[in-house]
Amino acid sequence: MRFLNAGDSALVVEFGNEISEGINREIKFVTDALDRAKLPGVEDLTPTYRSILVCFDPLRISAGDIIAFVNGILKGASASGVSGGEVIEIPVYYGGETGPDLDFISEHTGLSREEVIRLHTSVEYLIYMIGFTPGFPYLGGMPKELTTPRLQKPRMLIPAGSVGIAAGQTGIYSVESPGGWQLLGRTPVKIFDSRREQPFLLSAGGYLKFVSISKEEYDEIEKIEAAGVYQPKRYAKQGVK
Repeated sequence: MRFLNAGDSALVVEFGNEISEGINREIKFVTDALDRAKLPGVEDLTPTYRSILVCFDPLRISAGDIIAFVNGILKGASASGVSGGEVIEIPVYYGGETGPDLDFISEHTGLSREEVIRLHTSVEYLIYMIGFTPGFPYLGGMPKELTTPRLQKPRMLIPAGSVGIAAGQTGIYSVESPGGWQLLGRTPVKIFDSRREQPFLLSAGGYLKFVSISKEEYDEIEKIEAAGVYQPKRYAKQGVK
């Protein structure tokens, strides 16, 4: 682990040089500890694949104070026994107009449409980080059999909720935006909504599981979500050793 100054009011706590569940577990452990501590002067915490950006007010707290606190956290406890966290289920309607690239993914991988959906919904994906657009989750753990290249020509506008694959990654477009991922479905659930008290549905260090639904179920959930009362299913994930 190393500490890097990012100007005079931010500090990068770097945990390694690779993307791994072990490093992500340490990042979540320290991020949660910093969040609970409410250190005067610490203004924002941004966890990434392999580091945490700590933004602070240098008139209230120094980088040295933060470094000492983080070292104390890691010296006094271990992230190895941290709970596996929470899994949130995200319903997805696969194919049709909402998943225009499902056939291409099927042809490219040599899998049937049903096999693509079965594999895509078989994993509890680790949410490594949130970024790119507000609420966009970077997920780890997609089955290698689903690896599919990006579009040669990105789309100018992709609807919010679209679920896509790009190379060995899968994710959800949180807002309408351009993009080059292959789209295999869409969720009616808003994973980002600036009008909510908590705008972000997902958080780094948690887990996500896609669940296949019918068009009728999609339409029904969309109505409930529009009314602001939809509650996705959640359950505890077993601890990680």
